[in-house]
Amino acid sequence: MFYKVKLDAFEGPLDLLLFLIKKSEIDIYDIPIAVITQQYLDYIEIIQLLDLEAASDFILMAATLMRIKAQMLLPKPELEEMADIEDPRQELVYRLLEYKRFKDVALDLAEKERQARLTFPRGSYIFEHRTIEPDFSAISDVTLFDLVAAFRRIVGAKSAVPVHRIHEINVSLEEQMRLVMDTLREKRQVEFTSLFNEDDDKLVLIVTFIAILELVKQKSIKASQADVFGKIMIEYVNG
Repeated sequence: MFYKVKLDAFEGPLDLLLFLIKKSEIDIYDIPIAVITQQYLDYIEIIQLLDLEAASDFILMAATLMRIKAQMLLPKPELEEMADIEDPRQELVYRLLEYKRFKDVALDLAEKERQARLTFPRGSYIFEHRTIEPDFSAISDVTLFDLVAAFRRIVGAKSAVPVHRIHEINVSLEEQMRLVMDTLREKRQVEFTSLFNEDDDKLVLIVTFIAILELVKQKSIKASQADVFGKIMIEYVNG
């Protein structure tokens, strides 16, 4: 049983690298290539499990990281020859900085557009008034990789437990989407991890995760974090 996930705003391999660099608080100009390559490969494993479209782009970047890692493991030349040798990471750092620059500009423009929509010139009318609830706290958008990181912890805990049962697993994407929606209609907001049953088979966990991604894509639910890399909350969106 296979499910292919396609997200309209799909983050690519450079997004994943920037996510890992930020998450590990790494200096982008001095990337520990062995560490970041291993982390990247861990995420690739989940991406391949989900059969995400454009997964080949992630695999290509993984090959690039492994090539750079191999180059950095080569014997170091004599000190006087070092000035003429280019750091194998230099091209990757340049690509990351350029990509980050364009992404930051795009995010800044999007924020300016959002602010403009909240501005009403003289003579206009506001037809809707929304109040902020007392327990309101600032939240940030959750990326695909935030969700993958949380899901990795769930799958990691599952794979650490030996399983000797052999039985047929009947699970469908539609069924898991209904279960998630039923839970959220009742509770309105839950922690991401609570949507997974630790006794479920790995396949069920994967399908449940894909169900959550699909519901986020459909804007039936939304994911948010109060703190960067903090707990992920899943909230029901009134249709």
